[in-house]
Amino acid sequence: MIMRWLLGILINAALFIALSGYFHGFYVENIGAAVMSSLVLSILNILVRPILILLTLPITILTLGIFLLVINAITLVLTDELMGASFEIDSFGMAFFVAIIMAVVNLILQETVFRK
Repeated sequence: MIMRWLLGILINAALFIALSGYFHGFYVENIGAAVMSSLVLSILNILVRPILILLTLPITILTLGIFLLVINAITLVLTDELMGASFEIDSFGMAFFVAIIMAVVNLILQETVFRK
């Protein structure tokens, strides 16, 4: 279980590095900052994301779960605020775009790598 969590952190860190190379509105200073920001995002997903999901449950149900991408973007923006200058997202739109890409990549990895 812990190995899977650590692998997820490393995959997200690699994804952060790759996305920062492709998009100007997304910046990661170095590999250490990518790993640290991935760890911060993971902790936010454990502590803050469930509260946000409960608070926005009606709109999430109305949008058939699509609003969860907005919640993912909010956690990315919170990660940006906590990490300072080493992890920067220029706008909420960029955070939303990164959240979509991360969701798709993690879905593919769940179905291929983590499938038992």
